[in-house]
Amino acid sequence: MSNGNYSIGGQVGGGFGASMGGGYGGQMGGGSMGGGNGGGDTPSGDLIFDVTTQTFMADVMEASRQQPVLVDFWAPWCGPCKQLTPIIEAAVKAAGGRVKLAKMNIDDHPEIAGQMGIQSIPAVVAFKDGQPVDGFMGAQPESQIQAFIERVAGPAPVSQTDTFLEQGAELLLAKDYGQAAQLFGAVMQMEPDNVTAIAGLAQCYIGADDLERAKQALELVPEEKHSDEAYVAAKAAVELAEQAASLGDLAELQDRIAKDPLDLQARFDLALGLNGKGNKEGAVDELIEIVRRDREWNEDGARKQLLQFFEAWGFKDPASAYGRRKLSSVLFS
Repeated sequence: MSNGNYSIGGQVGGGFGASMGGGYGGQMGGGSMGGGNGGGDTPSGDLIFDVTTQTFMADVMEASRQQPVLVDFWAPWCGPCKQLTPIIEAAVKAAGGRVKLAKMNIDDHPEIAGQMGIQSIPAVVAFKDGQPVDGFMGAQPESQIQAFIERVAGPAPVSQTDTFLEQGAELLLAKDYGQAAQLFGAVMQMEPDNVTAIAGLAQCYIGADDLERAKQALELVPEEKHSDEAYVAAKAAVELAEQAASLGDLAELQDRIAKDPLDLQARFDLALGLNGKGNKEGAVDELIEIVRRDREWNEDGARKQLLQFFEAWGFKDPASAYGRRKLSSVLFS
């Protein structure tokens, strides 16, 4: 399809496109925490704007010396242009101010596109330091546009929230519940409804044997977010901890197994108790032994309990990987 000198499809001309102190969740050092990359609140009107032949020099060439500017060459009659518009605008907004988007209607302002040898639309050209540096033609999927922006502007900076959550998760795995809770609490100050932070705080309480506070923390998660993976894992962990707390002395269960290795109920209860005490691999071993001896015991209860463990521990937990390997070796041997 074409209009005048421009067509839909083809190549972009001109060589473009080459390429716990004092309690969990307490205050962190007073005051507000510095926020993320600082660009997320930039009004979209400052990031996305129309450009004309007359304003191109100032709004694109000069402005690109401060930050990259993407120029979207489009026309009202161009169907793929209409497909690209919401995708690229959303990507620019998500970039948090790292790039701007200048939209040029080539029907009204054909000169720049003509000078650059652009014959097909939609065409997007990135300007940096006053020079065109990269570009693409045609409606592209979101993932490719995000990759294009990263090529031009560099990768997105890691937000403080993401850093705290990552560090908190590492401390949680290391059973440093106090420090982990402080980080999760700091995130909750910045984002009170952050499910990952709330669930992480609940996991800290579970590790500290304070199940009531763990349940109170999970009550902060709105009902519409109860399907979130972090919430589901924390809730399952609370349930498992409550089961383990009701078992009493594990030595008695170990004695029962020593006297009768086929006492599968004792093995099952011991697995719950070991998990409650943080011995996840030991819990896996007991359940795997049940599966090995009698796969159908208690309506496949041992395998189902393993799956509940995996859900509570999370996919990345080394114990989950250990359990999956052991289970696979038994089921498919």
